[in-house]
Amino acid sequence: MYLEIDFNSDEAFYVQLCNQIIIGIATSRLQEGDALPSVRQLADEIGINMHTVNKAYSLLRQEGYIRLDRRSGAVISVDVDKLKVMEEMKKELSVILAKGSCKNVSREEVHALIDEIYAEYGE
Repeated sequence: MYLEIDFNSDEAFYVQLCNQIIIGIATSRLQEGDALPSVRQLADEIGINMHTVNKAYSLLRQEGYIRLDRRSGAVISVDVDKLKVMEEMKKELSVILAKGSCKNVSREEVHALIDEIYAEYGE
């Protein structure tokens, strides 16, 4: 598995890891049942602290993207809770769309952008 941290980004490392794993699931690079590297292995591989990887894995577990098992470690296990996801998306999209509106991004441009992004996920 290929994950990369942007050490110059203002985004926290654990957030970058979470986002990359979620995108990996959405684009089918990561499938239900795939094992992720151990916390220690991934930390060594990408050059960050083990606690940072552990925080990312814990958050992904809380959000229902992985399950943690003592024997098999972190495994992709998407827990579908559509209503919860829709509420989270609405909250995040509200801010993103407000930013776009302030910069005169049209509804049509937003729809085209969403279509472009969804095309990457095979939808």
